[in-house]
Amino acid sequence: MQVLKYIFIVFEVLVLFNLLIFVHELGHFLAARWRGLKVDRFAVWFGKPIWKKKIKGVEYALGCIPAGGYVALPQMAPMEVIEGKSGESREELPPISALDKIIVAVAGPLFSFLLALFFAVLVWWVGRPVNESDKTTIIGWVEPNGPAAKSGLRAGDRIIEVDGHPVKQYSPTSHDSIVWRVVTSEGTNIPIKYVRDGKEAMAYPTPFRRVTKWYERKAFRQVLLDGAHEAIIHDVVTNSPAAQAGLKRGDQVVAINGKDVFSVNTVLDAESAMTNAAAEAVTLTILRDAKRQDVALRAEKPVSPADAKPSFGIKDWMNRVNTTLAHPDPIEQVKVSVSQIVGTVRAVTSRKSDVSVQQLGGAVMIIRAYKNFFASENGWRRVLWFSVLLNVNLALLNLLPLPVLDGGHILLATIEAVRRRPVSPRLLNYIQSGFAAVLILFMIFILFYDTGDWVRSARADREEKIIFAP
Repeated sequence: MQVLKYIFIVFEVLVLFNLLIFVHELGHFLAARWRGLKVDRFAVWFGKPIWKKKIKGVEYALGCIPAGGYVALPQMAPMEVIEGKSGESREELPPISALDKIIVAVAGPLFSFLLALFFAVLVWWVGRPVNESDKTTIIGWVEPNGPAAKSGLRAGDRIIEVDGHPVKQYSPTSHDSIVWRVVTSEGTNIPIKYVRDGKEAMAYPTPFRRVTKWYERKAFRQVLLDGAHEAIIHDVVTNSPAAQAGLKRGDQVVAINGKDVFSVNTVLDAESAMTNAAAEAVTLTILRDAKRQDVALRAEKPVSPADAKPSFGIKDWMNRVNTTLAHPDPIEQVKVSVSQIVGTVRAVTSRKSDVSVQQLGGAVMIIRAYKNFFASENGWRRVLWFSVLLNVNLALLNLLPLPVLDGGHILLATIEAVRRRPVSPRLLNYIQSGFAAVLILFMIFILFYDTGDWVRSARADREEKIIFAP
């Protein structure tokens, strides 16, 4: 059954991912047909076709590189590096107007926007899962001796502004989240306005960046804090200190040694502070069936794996609690997606920002995200929401005025309209082929990091089973 589940998830991911590409290219295809252009090929994905079939003069193909797609239109700007050479000379084909070229180029992004709006209507209708802990701006945990702690921030503080921008949530990658404003900040110190005991105050942490190896993406800026979320136990290991103390699934840790707990990380900190030497037990205050009770707990070293550190034996935590369904307005969803894409482009192109093209994701990251969504609770609802963002992303990035992209076609057609004659076909071929080669290299560059992230994540998930002595 588990194998069938994974096969079904892979099938769902491939179908949905190909749908996004197909609809975008369908816009180009239908516009080309409407304006009377010759269509050589309609391809989903790039590279040598692993499947192709010719129907009424048009070759339909599925490429071997799972990223993007194209409609081969020999009367438009040539892209032989991606599309291959046309079987018919451009000189033998009748010329088309600059307006026709613009219409065909705009049609792809337009169809992507329409598909985004369609998904947004579905999200508005069925709802989007929202985790209550993601919407908070209350600090749940601060890394001891980290940037946030050194600047004076502590658990329980409520952040209201980061780097001069108001914030309304912690982790979603939107323009009003704490994480996003920390990542995209540009100064040596990040001004953070917060509220403690009803009074506003300022902190100026110096951001931290984790050291990475040459084959890893450069880490984002962090101040080493986490948003507040309930520390609810999901499971405990047999014979562990937690099991011996009577802890069980559903217990919520609300305090340690009398101090309020705002995050799972507080418990993990207390656990990691214990060594193999004799250590004083900590007192966990547990909320069970609306009643509080104190439990004494001391971390012990498991017998397996051999290199395991002392542990309470709490196997896992419930990370998704108090999840509700939001029904955001479709137009607002598209607007928020646009603001996120614009913000990302602005951060990548800023000279002062630490965000670079290396940290962008490609087809593999998108497939991985869809896989994780489908495998999660309410996954299909999360997939619909993510598809809104992805289609807006596909539309806007394709409108950038760069050769090979739709925006490049629009720019060249506009130049042609102003000059009242087309750009030299030979020069056009050099420009398009050069940028197409750069695009392919860029996709390989991103593929390298996407694949590495996935492999390392899969290895980290395959942790050895922890066993305590009987």
